[in-house]
Amino acid sequence: MRAAPAILVPFIFLAMPCFTADTHPFSVHDMLAMDRISEWQVSPDGGRVVFSVSATDQEANRRRSDLYLARMDGSGARRITTDLENDTQPRWSPDGKTVYFLSNRSGSPQVWRLAPEGDGPGAVTNLPIGVDALKVSPDGKYLVFSMAVLPGKSPEETKKILGEKEKTKASGMIYDRLFVRHWDTWEDGTRNHLFVFPLPSGPARDIMPEMAADCPSKPFGGGEEFSIAPDSRTIVFSAKEVGREEAWSTNFDLFMAPADGYSTPQKITTNPASDSQPAFSPDGRTLAYLAMSRAGYESDRFDIVLRDWRDGTERRIVLRADPSPRGDRSAEELEWSADGKELLCTADHLGQHSIFALDVATGRARIVVEKGTMASPQALPGGGILFGMHSLLGPTELYATDSSGKDIRRITHVNDAKVAAVRFGKPEQFTFIGAKGDTVYGYIVYPSDFDPAKKYPVAFLIHGGPQGSFGNEFHYRWNPQAYAGAGYAAVMIDFHGSTGYGQAFTDAINRDWGGAPYEDLMKGLDYALKKYPFLDKERMGALGGSFGGYMVNWIAGHTDRFKALVCHDGNLDELMAYYNTEELWFPEWEHGGPAYENPDGYRRDSPLSYARNWRTPMLVVHGGKDYRVEASQGIATFNLLQRKGIPSKLLYFPDENHWVLKPQNSLQWHETVLGWLDQWLKN
Repeated sequence: MRAAPAILVPFIFLAMPCFTADTHPFSVHDMLAMDRISEWQVSPDGGRVVFSVSATDQEANRRRSDLYLARMDGSGARRITTDLENDTQPRWSPDGKTVYFLSNRSGSPQVWRLAPEGDGPGAVTNLPIGVDALKVSPDGKYLVFSMAVLPGKSPEETKKILGEKEKTKASGMIYDRLFVRHWDTWEDGTRNHLFVFPLPSGPARDIMPEMAADCPSKPFGGGEEFSIAPDSRTIVFSAKEVGREEAWSTNFDLFMAPADGYSTPQKITTNPASDSQPAFSPDGRTLAYLAMSRAGYESDRFDIVLRDWRDGTERRIVLRADPSPRGDRSAEELEWSADGKELLCTADHLGQHSIFALDVATGRARIVVEKGTMASPQALPGGGILFGMHSLLGPTELYATDSSGKDIRRITHVNDAKVAAVRFGKPEQFTFIGAKGDTVYGYIVYPSDFDPAKKYPVAFLIHGGPQGSFGNEFHYRWNPQAYAGAGYAAVMIDFHGSTGYGQAFTDAINRDWGGAPYEDLMKGLDYALKKYPFLDKERMGALGGSFGGYMVNWIAGHTDRFKALVCHDGNLDELMAYYNTEELWFPEWEHGGPAYENPDGYRRDSPLSYARNWRTPMLVVHGGKDYRVEASQGIATFNLLQRKGIPSKLLYFPDENHWVLKPQNSLQWHETVLGWLDQWLKN
């Protein structure tokens, strides 16, 4: 699509705080100090909301979570659990008198309960293995949760078998199919099954006893992957039928199981691509769910499917943000409105993550709340929506709005004092003409103490995915404000392959990793240098993780315009990366089939093919438990740099995966990365 000339995009952020003499530039210490709100759920009467808040425990080098309760009138929040471990996933009983939640205060995560206005916590379950993905049935008679069990074995049998393996003196692990390891864990043969737990005391019943199935709660999914019918008689869940092709298939289907757990689940979808996030309408007549179209492609667009629960007929709807160019969007987080006339969802949208409302009768969508990053919209009983929102200027707080999205009010103020204590850099969104003549979006975040008379070094941040976005969000690993607070101007480009600009734009990166995305990045940087004269083109560093790390390696072989590079968990050799990653569907789609059938497709997009051109100083960072981008890729990158005599460092975390999560490691990461940039861009 041909695009209009580059323009600045009108943009509204959360209000900038008023700074005083006691404030300071934002830093990683401020980022880690922010309390993180998550897992909110509005009460059945709509008057209260319960949620979890996690805080950094620097001494223990971890985060701890407690539960909070706030009134929907915004009159304040109070903590309702206090524990040295984690209290998470609060869920209301239908009568609003009880909150069920998960806690590891007795060891592995188990279900606990409390009365918010009365008694303190009490244990509900005492199962031999840990519990996850908690929900309460609409009639309040049972709980549903997941447990990782060996197929065909009970939780008790699973614990016994795994315990016996741990006691053996031989350490060898034997596998006869993939996965061998996944994300950051070696596979032990367990699968996440759903269990029904009749209240008050069980016993837990496996509703998938005959299925060798792996629900997507490992490692990313959760309660969004199953739905309980309003009459509480049926549970629908998303699962993958495990077979030899598990590592190269994206085929998740929906299954229906009776809540009594005494019948084998029945498959109700046959789509060869992914079916996900089922959600029953309030009257139980319609099941909505998300569905992709192309098998093997994990970043295909999620459309919304409406299934008549009585006759099984279906209607597929593409979420659209018309009249936006490339207006199709990939839906997330389905939620029915209280009257069942609309479906709420979120989606990436032009550098935002917005709330949409879809009219069920017509299939037309409208944007309810656009600017910022929205999460987990929930319908309020009397109409309206509760949701979380964060942006480049602050972490998540809870808000409520009427159904039109015009009357937005703040519900929580958890981080107000911490936000008021820091000086943020001003964010601004821009567009330019990139590869293929398309309009491409980007952001700049000004240095926090910006002086227009000065020139500033540039931190050029490149997002991962690659089907992702550097949008209007408060990120806890790649936060541009951490660079703005350190005296850098941060520039980010949503290159071809990014999400929120239509599926065709996302697809454009397939089999073209080093083409249009690299062209967009260079054109976007050129545009920013021209638009913002305070950027110093002689002092620029490029840095990124995952695909961003790959692109840093690609940049090393294609341009000398940067004075320093930072590669975090990025591939050097795409051909070998195929053989040492775990989810094979990803490289097979991106590079045109298995590597043994199309090796040239992998070599063409491999940074290693251009290693002879490398000369820019580089910091390499890698996690030893990263099984997506295996650690040998980072070590090989460092070996190459050292052998060529290029100034370089390796920061290796033996206890981190694809991300750096431990607070002390995060501090070390930021200090090392900023120190590297300072060495080459400020001295």
